[in-house]
Amino acid sequence: LKEIGHAASGVYSMGSALEYLHKYEPHLIITDMRLPDGDCIKQLKTLGESCPVIVLTAYGTVKNAVEAIQEGAAHYLTKPVSPDELTITVQRVLDAAAIKADHQFCKSRLQAQASSQSFMIGQSEALEQVKELIDAVASNDITVLILGESGSGKELVARAVHDQSHRAKRNFVAVDCCTLQENLFESELFGHEKGAFTGAEKQKKGLIEGATGGTLFLDEIGEIPAVIQAKLLRVLETGNFRRVGGNRDLTADVRIVAATNRNLKKMSESGDFRADLYYRLEAFTIYTPPLRERREDIPHLVKHFIQNHNFSMYVNKKYTKEAMRKLIAYDWPGNVRELKNMVERAIILSRGKKTIRVQHLTFSACKKRESGFQLDISPEKEPTLEDLEASYLKMLLKKHAGHRSTVAQVMNISERHVYRLISKYNLADTGIPSSISQTGT
Repeated sequence: LKEIGHAASGVYSMGSALEYLHKYEPHLIITDMRLPDGDCIKQLKTLGESCPVIVLTAYGTVKNAVEAIQEGAAHYLTKPVSPDELTITVQRVLDAAAIKADHQFCKSRLQAQASSQSFMIGQSEALEQVKELIDAVASNDITVLILGESGSGKELVARAVHDQSHRAKRNFVAVDCCTLQENLFESELFGHEKGAFTGAEKQKKGLIEGATGGTLFLDEIGEIPAVIQAKLLRVLETGNFRRVGGNRDLTADVRIVAATNRNLKKMSESGDFRADLYYRLEAFTIYTPPLRERREDIPHLVKHFIQNHNFSMYVNKKYTKEAMRKLIAYDWPGNVRELKNMVERAIILSRGKKTIRVQHLTFSACKKRESGFQLDISPEKEPTLEDLEASYLKMLLKKHAGHRSTVAQVMNISERHVYRLISKYNLADTGIPSSISQTGT
């Protein structure tokens, strides 16, 4: 194998092979059917998880060949094997694996494009509540205020409201209120007439007119100046506006959806934001939960980001259980946006390898959020000590992806005691995302 240009390593038992595969990812495995510590047929599915397997045997029968192929072997050769036959077989299997990898990559990209309309990924209770609110409000033209931390998906929620409304076929115009200069904001939003100010050489329609029949999304509305707040309030109350320098009332056939990561209620109480505008905006409020409040969605999001990246080689990545536990335990101050960046960085750092491991996750590049925790306690009654214990255990199991030994260390009790508490409070399935067992190693 080395003489024909391959780098080859040899091991002499199934135990040694599994230990080797825990550290390295070969492109091909060639194994004898009978090894000192067992029959390799029973381990073919484990061996073939990361690369194709060629089986060699001195006891060649049709039954053995069929069994090997059924268990996942890429090819079956009977000893003695000539160097020429082995060379052709190895090259053929490697070429087939490369074609299969290309096919799977292209297929995943097409599936990702087909499902790109999905506004958020996950199945958590918090996310389901957001979806229910969107379903309830989308068909109405009522103003919607979206609250949430930076990176939690406020614009995606706004777009989902638009896409599920009767305005879906018209424009969705997003305005980042942080980036527009104060002296140009009014002109950008409402438009201006010719000669309205120096440099206004012709009439210009504003973003409100650009969104006619559709939806105008005002992101970070807490940043808009007081003068614009008053004019925006007029649009919401009367449906009319005027271009800068104009004297005609124009009709705003537009639905307004606003978002902010600031506390508008406190700002309205302190005078930093118009109270009447705030009460007009909060007619229907949707809260986008931070990622730390829906940790069970993290495996789904990671899988989505892996399938949707468009900058790596044709390699379908997966992640280890340990890496996923680290991702779930992290508090994500940057929310989904930070997770996406982390996954893309891990894809780059893992290079041509198929598996993303803990060493590919660069948490040191991010400032870890110092936050407390919230227990799931009913406000209707005073909690008992058992209520507190059960809620605390449930929270830790979710945070650490059901990893019992880690929970035991945090609670400063034995792992056996953790199992007893899990059984006592019926929390056996808490914190164990199904996608870890399906796609992890």
